[in-house]
Amino acid sequence: MAKIIGSPTRYIQGRGELVNLAKHAGTIGENMFILVDKFVKPLVMPSVEAGMGDKKFEVEEFGGECSMTEINRVIEVLKEKGGDVVVGIGGGKTHDTAKAVGYYTGKPVVIVPTIASTDAPCSALSVIYTDEGVFEKYLFLPSNPNIVLVDTDIVSKAPARLLAAGIGDALATYFEARACAQSQASNCVGGKPTKTALALAKLCYETLLEDGVAAYLAVKNKVCTKAVENIIEANTYLSGIGFESGGLAAAHAVHNGLTAIEATHKFYHGEKVAFGVLVQLVLENAPKEEIEEVVTLCQEVGLPTTLADLDVTEIKPEEIMAVAETVCAPGDTVGNMPFEVTPEDVYAAILAANEIGEYLA
Repeated sequence: MAKIIGSPTRYIQGRGELVNLAKHAGTIGENMFILVDKFVKPLVMPSVEAGMGDKKFEVEEFGGECSMTEINRVIEVLKEKGGDVVVGIGGGKTHDTAKAVGYYTGKPVVIVPTIASTDAPCSALSVIYTDEGVFEKYLFLPSNPNIVLVDTDIVSKAPARLLAAGIGDALATYFEARACAQSQASNCVGGKPTKTALALAKLCYETLLEDGVAAYLAVKNKVCTKAVENIIEANTYLSGIGFESGGLAAAHAVHNGLTAIEATHKFYHGEKVAFGVLVQLVLENAPKEEIEEVVTLCQEVGLPTTLADLDVTEIKPEEIMAVAETVCAPGDTVGNMPFEVTPEDVYAAILAANEIGEYLA
């Protein structure tokens, strides 16, 4: 099998760059259909409209959940309003919905993150949930977004918790790519990991260690520093290319399993992935120093390291086993680990990771 790396055609990051959306999108189409998260609509649309000139555009508010129900609804609105470029402005679920709509309608896609909480913007992947927010499936897309446009002024003014969630999601990139390389598993674009993907995944982790805490503290004060710029790039681009071209393993499978517990629904994707990283490291029997390094970073930026941090205050064996069985569901990415993983293994690793998090607190 060939080695394959996937990436957006163009990645653009800079302060005040949102005003240039029409200029950049104009390279792939004339009329924009903008799907925007209603919570950021007042923040972003003045800049979008200021740079629009005589370009035609339509705006639709995102319904809140990346489900097939919402995807199909937006497709019908697009058919009614028109547009030859789909633009998704908001968070990860807005992006995944826009990418799915572009795929099903055959239109190019521009992704505009307003937060750096996930690595969804650059990927050829949409994570589909039920209408109730439970993980349903991965929708693998034939191509990455045509353009990813990041205005760091906007991203740096989002709540610091969202940047931390992005750090949690990005934290998995190196460890999952490493596991996939060891097992020679296929990546998310249907090939084997390249040296480039592994190098980007490692750079992603190194950047998180170097700049994660400084960026988190800066964003708490609503300012954009060099550390913030670096973490936005790590969370968005390095992690996006690294996970997709390096591959997913246990950490994201644990995230998927945790969605079966209703108490975790209030937590962001990256927050649950961060705990999944600890579970994966326990499964691997990773060196003590490596586990402590990950736990320390998580604690310094407020990421969960225990079940209680995810509002699972009462450990019910049957509930944890249900999570473990979901993690090991056929076709999920725990199968990319370089050794067999059973529900019993995951059950034990979840409880051990929880204990480690409590011990190092």
